[in-house]
Amino acid sequence: MAETVVVTTTTEEKSTPPAPAPAAEAPPQPTKMADKTAASEAPPPPPGPEALINAKTISGLITMLSFILSLPILASVIWLLYMRDSDCESLLRLPKLQFGIGIALIFMFIISIAALFLRRRFPMPAFLLVIVPLLVMLVVGLALVGAYDMESRRIPASPKWLRSKVQDDLNWNHIKTCIYDTRTCDDLFSRSITFKPYDFSMSKLTSIEAGCCKPPSICGMEFVNATFWRKDDAAMKNSAPCDRDCDIWTNDRTILCYSCRACKEGFLKTLRSKWWKLGLFMVLIALLLIVSHLLLFVTTMLERFGD
Repeated sequence: MAETVVVTTTTEEKSTPPAPAPAAEAPPQPTKMADKTAASEAPPPPPGPEALINAKTISGLITMLSFILSLPILASVIWLLYMRDSDCESLLRLPKLQFGIGIALIFMFIISIAALFLRRRFPMPAFLLVIVPLLVMLVVGLALVGAYDMESRRIPASPKWLRSKVQDDLNWNHIKTCIYDTRTCDDLFSRSITFKPYDFSMSKLTSIEAGCCKPPSICGMEFVNATFWRKDDAAMKNSAPCDRDCDIWTNDRTILCYSCRACKEGFLKTLRSKWWKLGLFMVLIALLLIVSHLLLFVTTMLERFGD
């Protein structure tokens, strides 16, 4: 009997697990480029209170400095109005110029103080109001100290102007008469009547006394008294041939060396000393005030725009 073999093949079907559900997408993170773009487009932060306080503090300090620098102007006015005029200075009308400069400096002081009060409300007009007179003051001061050459001859009391006035023969005739009338040489004689030659050579003389009341030292004359000198022919021959003052000198007290070049130089030195000091003062004060008002204008504008 034939055996029937039934072979049953069972195929194990492997069950595939179900696919997981898609996860929820995370929100996109901002990139670095986006951060930079946003930062560049953001408005700049307003200035902090510390910056404004510093600007106001600096502005206040410069204001105080400008006020202090303005005070010497007032002191110079008092000096000009109460200072004694040099001998025979009135012949060149310099006292009137001295009074005029004093009045101008008073206005300069008032303008400088007014600019300090007006700077907050009107910074630009206040700056221009004070800077123009200060520039004029600087130019006049430079002329008085002799900073210019040809231009200074037109400005009274400048070195060139003074020399041109003294070298004029008509002016000098009046000046030497005035020097004689002041009895400058008579006073020198009274002070030194007991002096020996060494004592007189060591005494300190004014520029006018040294130039008008005694002969130049180069002449080699022998001292008798302050206004009487004995001529030495040998020394006169050894003196400079171009020095005419040795020939002009005479022991006559009405003449002495009033017509000498040394007398003119002595008178000029007396005038220049006074006006040079005034010119130097005007230059220094003008420069300091220009710098202080310029810094004050800059800090005021920074303070205004910082607000």
